[in-house]
Amino acid sequence: MSNSSDSLTTLALRKFKKNFWGVLSFWIIVIIGLLAVFAYVIAPDNSQYANQMHLSIHSQRPGFEVQMLSVPSENQSKQNIMSQWFFGKTNVNVEIPISHYEIIEDKLMYTEFAVDGLVGEEKSMDLEVFPNGNYASFINKKSFVFGTDKYGRDLLSRVLVGSRISFSIGFIAVFISLVIGISMGSIAGYYGGKVDAIIMWIINVTWSIPTLLLVIAITLALGKGFWQVFIAVGLTMWVEVARVVRGQIISAKEMQYVTAARALGFSDYRIVTKHILPNIMAPIIVISAANFAAAILIESGLSFLGIGAQPPMASWGAMIKDHYNYIILGKPYLALIPGLCIMILVMAFMLVGNALRDALDVKS
Repeated sequence: MSNSSDSLTTLALRKFKKNFWGVLSFWIIVIIGLLAVFAYVIAPDNSQYANQMHLSIHSQRPGFEVQMLSVPSENQSKQNIMSQWFFGKTNVNVEIPISHYEIIEDKLMYTEFAVDGLVGEEKSMDLEVFPNGNYASFINKKSFVFGTDKYGRDLLSRVLVGSRISFSIGFIAVFISLVIGISMGSIAGYYGGKVDAIIMWIINVTWSIPTLLLVIAITLALGKGFWQVFIAVGLTMWVEVARVVRGQIISAKEMQYVTAARALGFSDYRIVTKHILPNIMAPIIVISAANFAAAILIESGLSFLGIGAQPPMASWGAMIKDHYNYIILGKPYLALIPGLCIMILVMAFMLVGNALRDALDVKS
């Protein structure tokens, strides 16, 4: 007699742990998720949307270093530490890249940084601008690990903050698709007849429209913006879930446990939610992982077309759009780095989906 520890969930988990690529992809997703949540804590540029621009150091190579003069902001409003961690600093010091500075009497004389061997403009600043005249703590060497984009923003910070959009679009779009897809698929599969015919007609019409075209139409109807893209992507992905749920319920409703539930007088709602759905979750979990990856790609495509997340919000797709022409200008990393991030995250979700499919397959 098998003990209680050998449940289907335990067996599936044990099989999943044996899948090297599935486990590796799972931890990659976890790590990227943590980086997304604590992006502003880790990012060198913790301003809102990592949007500190320095046009004098635009498009610099990875590992570029420069002296940075930080000028205290005059309008400093109080912001709690949690808000800074999760939304970035709203009021930050103005940063000025410099190549040289010296103190003459009560003024700070500095030369702005210039590229290509040019000499930057010389400017001065009263020491009274700095608290207690302590200017030294406001001049530091800053390193850009991934270099800077065409606006002189820290590329590493933009990549970290941009990961939030990819994760958010995945979770929200998949949630919307599951709510609509499971509801429509359950009704169509369980009741059949005219109800099934009407729902299948809606599914087929929605299915026949190209996904990207439908998303663009919904986005234009709702307007450009962060949440509009999430809703638009979610409303286009439910048909796959609905078709899978419908097919599974058509097979499951003829099983003996459903017949027994009907004989006991249980309501249709209870039979579907308490008895059928828990037994068909395996294919739903697998298709959710695939939809997660598809949502990331769709959002990246929309941002590339300019109707996704709007500037100055950081998005991997928008970063590729801003720098794809740099591939032939000798600085391909500006577009390749966010492109590799999209590829790694999408591949991780696809591999996790494949691993879950194998783990939940009772025949193997």
